[in-house]
Amino acid sequence: MKRFLYELSESWKIAAAQMRSNLTRSTLTALGVIIGIIAVTLMGTAVNGISIGFDKSMAVLGDDVLYVTQWPWKPVDDWWNYRDRKKIKTEYAETLNRMIAATPNSNLVVAVPTSNLMRSVKYGGNQVDNVFVLGTTSDFIITSTIDCTAGRFFNELESRGGANVVVIGYDVADALFPAQSPIDKSVLI
Repeated sequence: MKRFLYELSESWKIAAAQMRSNLTRSTLTALGVIIGIIAVTLMGTAVNGISIGFDKSMAVLGDDVLYVTQWPWKPVDDWWNYRDRKKIKTEYAETLNRMIAATPNSNLVVAVPTSNLMRSVKYGGNQVDNVFVLGTTSDFIITSTIDCTAGRFFNELESRGGANVVVIGYDVADALFPAQSPIDKSVLI
C-alpha cells in the first residue's frame, strides 16, 4: 500500500511539473476537455427535450393508440391513390373486438370505429360552421384523451340503441351557449 501511495504522489508531482512548464498547452487541453463534456451534455439534454416534446404532442392522439384510416390525415395532391382503397366498416371493429375478447393475453384493448365529416351545428339563433363531427361508439372514451369538463360521455346503451346524444367541445359549447349550460339541450347538426 505504501508503494502505491508513493507511486501516486510521484505521478502527481510529475504531472504538476509538466503542467507548469507547458501552461498554454495544459490550459488548451483542459479547455478542450471541458468544452467536449459540455457539448456532449448539451446534446443529451437537447435530444431528451425533443423526445419529451414529441411524446407530449403524440399524447394528444394517445401514445398507445393505432389509427387505421382510408384517407391520410392531411390533404394530399395524389388523392386518387387513396380513393380506391377499401372502405373501413364498423363490422371490422366488431370482428376485432371479438378477437380481442377471445384472446385474454392480448395487449390490444379495444377497436373503436369512427366516421367523421364537417358540418354546421346550430342551437336557437346561434350557429357554428365547419365543425369537425365525429361519429363513434361509447368505447371511444377508452382510446381518446378527451376530458369532459361538464356532463358525461355517452354510454354503451345509448351507443348500441342509436340514441340522439352528442358530446361537444368547449369552443362549440361556448359559441352556441354563451350564457347557459349546454347539458340537456338539443342541437341541430
